[in-house]
Amino acid sequence: MTDQTARDTAMRQLARPLRLTRLGMAAERFTYCFWRAWSVFFAVLAVLMLGLHDSAPLEVVWAGALVTGAAFLWFLFVGLRWFRWPSRAEALERLDATLPGRPLQALGDDQAIGAGDAASEAVWAAHLERMAARAAAARRVPPDLRLARRDPYALRYVAVTALAMALLFGSVWRVSTITEAVSPGSGETLAAGPSWEGWIEPPAYTGKPSLYLNDIAAGPLVAPRGSQVSIRLYGEVGALTVDETVSGRTGEGIEPATAAAQSFDITQDGRLVIHGPGGREWAVTIADDAPPRVRFEGTLEREASGRMQQAFHAEDDYGVVAGRGLIALDLEAVQRRYGLEVEPDARDPIEIDLPMTISGDRADFVETLVEDFSKHPWVGLPVTLTLTVADAAGQEGSSVPLEIALPGRRFFDPLAAALIEQRRDLLWARVNGARVAQIIRAVTNRPDEIIRDGAAYLPLRVALRRLEAGVAAPGGLPTEVQEEVAEALWTIAVKIEEGDLSDAAERLRRAQDRLAEAIRNGATDEEIAQLMEELRQAMQDYMRQLAEQQDPSQQQQLSENAQTITGDQLQQLLDRLQQLMEEGRTAEAMQLLEQLRQMMENMQVTQGQPGQGQSPGQQAMEDLAETLRDQQGLSDESFDELQNQFGQQQGQQGQQGQQGQQGQQGQPGQQGQQGQGQQPGQGGEGGAPDPRSLAERQGALQRRLDSLRQNLPGAGTEPGDAAREALRRGSEEMGRAEDSLDNGDLAGALDSQARAMEAMREGMRDLGEAMAQQQQQNGQGQQNGRADAPGQRDPLGRQAGTTGNFGSDDNMLQGEDIYRRARDLLDEIRRRSGERERPELELDYLRRLLDRF
Repeated sequence: MTDQTARDTAMRQLARPLRLTRLGMAAERFTYCFWRAWSVFFAVLAVLMLGLHDSAPLEVVWAGALVTGAAFLWFLFVGLRWFRWPSRAEALERLDATLPGRPLQALGDDQAIGAGDAASEAVWAAHLERMAARAAAARRVPPDLRLARRDPYALRYVAVTALAMALLFGSVWRVSTITEAVSPGSGETLAAGPSWEGWIEPPAYTGKPSLYLNDIAAGPLVAPRGSQVSIRLYGEVGALTVDETVSGRTGEGIEPATAAAQSFDITQDGRLVIHGPGGREWAVTIADDAPPRVRFEGTLEREASGRMQQAFHAEDDYGVVAGRGLIALDLEAVQRRYGLEVEPDARDPIEIDLPMTISGDRADFVETLVEDFSKHPWVGLPVTLTLTVADAAGQEGSSVPLEIALPGRRFFDPLAAALIEQRRDLLWARVNGARVAQIIRAVTNRPDEIIRDGAAYLPLRVALRRLEAGVAAPGGLPTEVQEEVAEALWTIAVKIEEGDLSDAAERLRRAQDRLAEAIRNGATDEEIAQLMEELRQAMQDYMRQLAEQQDPSQQQQLSENAQTITGDQLQQLLDRLQQLMEEGRTAEAMQLLEQLRQMMENMQVTQGQPGQGQSPGQQAMEDLAETLRDQQGLSDESFDELQNQFGQQQGQQGQQGQQGQQGQQGQPGQQGQQGQGQQPGQGGEGGAPDPRSLAERQGALQRRLDSLRQNLPGAGTEPGDAAREALRRGSEEMGRAEDSLDNGDLAGALDSQARAMEAMREGMRDLGEAMAQQQQQNGQGQQNGRADAPGQRDPLGRQAGTTGNFGSDDNMLQGEDIYRRARDLLDEIRRRSGERERPELELDYLRRLLDRF
């Protein structure tokens, strides 16, 4: 193959890629040279198609035409000057630059040396074939149309977007009106004589179409308020005039009646007249646009969680755009007693936004207002709910005020309900702080009788101390302390109400109490159903626990006066209770519920008890509990001493107020703690305790705890070691509290005492687990070699021990939290001892149990 043949073959194969590359280069140069010109053209065309020139003053139209025309001509001139059609050589150069080894340039070369040498010519021919093969793989080179560097503000895209909007919402026919806008009285218009055009455009919110006045006969004309009237007069100036009284315009700034373009809004009834050839007159009346209306639909509903639902019906001629609800306290209807006797603090009404329908017509719709005001202090108090809606014209309509008790979450646990009531009083007025603190201190004076969940006691005491410190502050209770304590009371009440009790019997008792409280307070059907389900679940758990604790291989030995009841009978009673509640027979349901409570109290379940007498673990548990009570009493006295010191710094008036508060609040709490935990000779006189005597008592408590820690059972087990570690931390915190009391740092001592009590509680829980494991192992070992003779049970139904001692070898300390079970039993003994209708012999026995434990 000769050199020329290789070149010709390669060029024929490159014909199409070369042509496309050349066209791409032309498009690239055209874009670079003329993008400014076509951007200006697109922008002007968009303005004309949208008819913006019709509403602009004549001077603005002329100035815009001159500026845009000059810019377009200049950009067009610059583009024509710089535009050059790409040559074939330039296209080859660009195409060759994209190929490896630039084969197109190599095909155009001639052999410089070795011509006539066969070997050299063979090498050259092979080189040309290789270059021709590379050239055959050439593809078109796409043009570079990016203008970001030349147009950093993307003005070309603005022009294209404006043109697209004009194509969608404008008209090409409006472009021809530019001649009339620039020269209203020239050309064919003057030859045809004077003429006019007019439009009425209603407000967008009405959804009504524009009216073309040329198609409307003279006479009455109805249009919405705020409609815009646009009139164009063509022909000789003065041949046509506009006279109107619908806009209500007066004074300066009004265009003359002969102006070629006039625009105004309809604000009142009146007339609209066009005088001159072909003129007309209309009597314009504003269409009725009544204010929006809203009313309540149905009755207010409240869910068990406290969330309220109130349906409402809103309507308007053209559609409602927004709405709001206003909840105001009806102070005259409030029963001013207890914490509500004082004047309330200023509180703004509750304002909420009404939900609007998302889909559908807002001219007439029904929606539901859903809100949760459970944490608001007005819950349960009489309020008025007023709904207000507005339309696009700014008109508003309100509903008739609805008198309701502000709905919210209801608490059926007595303690939780009491805390919520105190929270309401605290938020009602800050002056109630002292009264609320006094009531909370009375509640926490003997917590074992009231607070079932021990985890709620410490947060309640912390909230009490925070409240009492705020009340004693200069200027009264600060607002931030008021809100902080209110939030803490809400959290504690919710925890008590929803507390997850570990013992099935306690859960059953709690469910019965809540259901009875709900029936007495007139709870809703939904709340009753929820509480019935809770009672049913608690009953099932309790029956399951009885079945697990019973030994099938043994026959229960009951006393003569004991009652027996099977699981099926309990289920029948529960079903009967469910039926009475569904039929609305609340009185019979309350009676049956009380019977069920008595049956559960008198039910006897056979369980065992290891050994005889009192084990070392039980003695250690009692000693730790007594030490904890003494530490709690000492902590209360330290806090009272801190209050005394704080009150002495406030002057004579503040000192008297602090002493009065201590006389009402502090003394009952101190007496209760001294009765429980003080050792003889450790204070209790009428005066304030000395910090140094407090430090000595703190040191004595630390030494007592160290002594108890050395003799704890369960050594070598995981819970036993954990109990010793927790008590060690408690001893260290007691030592720090003693040092703080010696130095007069009562605040630091209180913190250390709180940590010490928490460590002691943790150690007691771990010790209970260790005792449970130990007793379970001992019970299993003894049970294997014991015969189950019916005659070997004691009068309480316990299996007699095999060692000859009085009592039982059965393991009665079953479960994971023995300390909690002990507290539950103590609570039950105290509850029964308070029932005066029980026999005097039984009451005497219960009192002796309380004195012993």
